[in-house]
Amino acid sequence: MAGEKHMSLLAQAATLLLFFASVFGSTGPGSRENLGASRIPSQFSEEERVAIKEALKGAIQIPTVSFSYEKSNTTALAEFGEYIRKAFPTVFRSSLVQHEVVAQYSHLFTVQGSDPSLQPYMLMAHIDVVPVSEEGWEVPPFSGLERNGFIHGRGALDNKNSVMAILHALELLLIRNYSPKRSFFIALGHDEEVSGTKGAQKISALLQARGVQLAFLVDEGSFILEDFIPNLKKPVAMISVTEKGSLNLMLQVNMTPGHSSAPPKETSIGILSAAISRLEQTPLPNMFGNGPLKKTLKLLANEFSFPANIVLGNLWLFRPIVSRLMERNPITNALVRTTTALTMFNAGIKENVIPPLAQATINFRIHPSQTVQEVLELVKKIVADDRVQLRVLRSFEPLPVSPSDDQAMGYQLLQQTIQSVFPEVNIIVPGICIANTDTRHYASITNGMYRFNPIFLQPQDFRSIHGINEKISVQNYQNQVKFIFEFIQNADTYSQPAPHLHEL
Repeated sequence: MAGEKHMSLLAQAATLLLFFASVFGSTGPGSRENLGASRIPSQFSEEERVAIKEALKGAIQIPTVSFSYEKSNTTALAEFGEYIRKAFPTVFRSSLVQHEVVAQYSHLFTVQGSDPSLQPYMLMAHIDVVPVSEEGWEVPPFSGLERNGFIHGRGALDNKNSVMAILHALELLLIRNYSPKRSFFIALGHDEEVSGTKGAQKISALLQARGVQLAFLVDEGSFILEDFIPNLKKPVAMISVTEKGSLNLMLQVNMTPGHSSAPPKETSIGILSAAISRLEQTPLPNMFGNGPLKKTLKLLANEFSFPANIVLGNLWLFRPIVSRLMERNPITNALVRTTTALTMFNAGIKENVIPPLAQATINFRIHPSQTVQEVLELVKKIVADDRVQLRVLRSFEPLPVSPSDDQAMGYQLLQQTIQSVFPEVNIIVPGICIANTDTRHYASITNGMYRFNPIFLQPQDFRSIHGINEKISVQNYQNQVKFIFEFIQNADTYSQPAPHLHEL
């Protein structure tokens, strides 16, 4: 009985990252003494607090849906552009801010700093949202209704909250006669939900043509997690420093059509089904030992009781156990390997005709320790049938891991601002984003790409992202505006710490 209890605790410890942005390496909280004092206090009047939430409600009411790579609600996207002009008049008329529309519906703001020697940075968000069915929603998904302290609607968490919080923080700063020292950009893409090739990619190309190199960027991708980690009551702020790659692969079998009354031994559907079954039954390699995930688990070990603290603190011995336990849950399994997901299957033209063609599409989310080509080679070996043709539909490599040491400006600024705005949060760790964002389009102009949404998130909130009843608490959202308000000022006062000198 005691052994079963211990194994249960181990299983709970191994599932401590039940979230799409999982731990990847770790650094402890930085010194609060390094946090520059804000020149303008982040104190908002009651009138401003009302305006903050009302602006988000209005943004949610505009159905800026991306349906597919080819189709989006362009009328709503154009309407959204007009909406932000009305919502943030100071931003649009300030001599410090240059606004440009990119690719018709995306927006780029350049905020001019007074010190050209300071390298600029960028804040990112996206305007578009995923399609929605009204079935199961407590309120209409594009109502923006406020109920019981929450603002409801599609985009409340993904990602109009960030769009509006960034612009509202800048609006409030400018109203207070703020003038930045460090220049920065605000990039608002309009097609992130369908890969960002028309929005973020175009903005990146524009900045690259102008010779811009960013110190870092901050986008969505992780949160302050509450009640995600079994037996850990403390909130954990996760800053994603990388994200998985992606491969959409079509498997296709061509056969001679025929009559179902005299079927061949194998049909195109049967051959393809067998190949897919082999892929589903043969997971790609567990990469748990590759990368600093084990280092982070070891760091978090002190937050747990016996025996989980011993196991996580001694991964050199218990690594095989933890590795196997992490495979048991779909989320933690996604942290340790490239995942295989059959998402589309098409075959057959009539009930009495042997189909000439069978096709299936599989989505692989590629672990940062692997490449697209390595995954393709593994798939070929598993399929092991020359009759099954493989065709790459779309792919991109995992992103490099951005630095999170004490010399990493973007990471340190996020960490410092978290400690300032959320003093109750004392666990801050980098993570892997197992979903995809459009930050990858900026890899050529910065090596510091960080994904963090400064709001508290609980498991039920996570399930609402791309699901039903998406909502954000008014308090959470107002704190997000406060976070960005302080972050922008902290970027002005940031000074690079001196590197450590080692005595000989």
